[in-house]
Amino acid sequence: MSIRRLTRTVALLDGLGSVGALLMAFAAPCCLPLFAMIAGAVGITALRLNEKFVLFALQAFAVIAVIGLAFAASRLRQFGPLILGGLAAFVLFFSFHARFSAVLVYLGLGGLCVASVWNYLLSRKHKGVILQSVITCPKCGHHAEEAMPTNACLFFYECSQCGATLKPKTGDCCVFCSYGSVPCPPVQMGAGCCV
Repeated sequence: MSIRRLTRTVALLDGLGSVGALLMAFAAPCCLPLFAMIAGAVGITALRLNEKFVLFALQAFAVIAVIGLAFAASRLRQFGPLILGGLAAFVLFFSFHARFSAVLVYLGLGGLCVASVWNYLLSRKHKGVILQSVITCPKCGHHAEEAMPTNACLFFYECSQCGATLKPKTGDCCVFCSYGSVPCPPVQMGAGCCV
């Protein structure tokens, strides 16, 4: 799985979990009067979902959000949103399983939303250069994770499995742009080429 695809998957998990938890909270107006008032104000009053289903789905979406925050924390090395999201999910689970309180549910949902927004802002700010790339040999299919140089291009790469010497394809500036999962640092920054 490429780094870009993994990043999109993490963002999707985080967003899906938070938005799903909020939607399930809106679907349980009997337990959460604040959301019932908001849903009634905008005309969403007849969802008629089973209360047990809604409460379990809300918890499942909270877990999905925390999983997305965990993946993002490992990628960004920023653990604040994960800690906040984990505490918010704990508050939700405590409220549903130990002592139900609408205030605790609101705090948990609010914490998940704040953690997701915080994570989004951090990921927007952290658009740094990725220096790890997985080179795939076109001859044997062997994958090798390599560190990219920041001050020079890599014009040749020898596959450790089959011994093939890889050269950049026509139009690419280096081996990482041709066979890597992530292009070279200058291309990532929009400079075009590293030569």
